[in-house]
Amino acid sequence: MFKRDVKLIREIILRNLREQGLETPLLQKRLIEAWPIVAGPAISRYTLNTYIQNQTLVVHLSSPALRTELSMQRKEYVTRLNEYVGNQVIADIQFR
Repeated sequence: MFKRDVKLIREIILRNLREQGLETPLLQKRLIEAWPIVAGPAISRYTLNTYIQNQTLVVHLSSPALRTELSMQRKEYVTRLNEYVGNQVIADIQFR
């Protein structure tokens, strides 16, 4: 009798993505897409653009008052976004 080396499809896909250098861009895309979900619909209405630069999520907002308010809560949003993605993708958020 022989022993089978059974692996989950998820593990195989993640290993292949990591080997090809595609894991980080995929996680970054998932994190950017998670912003409206984590921030909620009220904040999403004022969000103009989001992107990641040097492990920092940059969020462009149309409301200066909201920008100031969210700046005080940025550590909380960093934690929630990283937890949503399931990996440490960003270290900080800048609201512009």
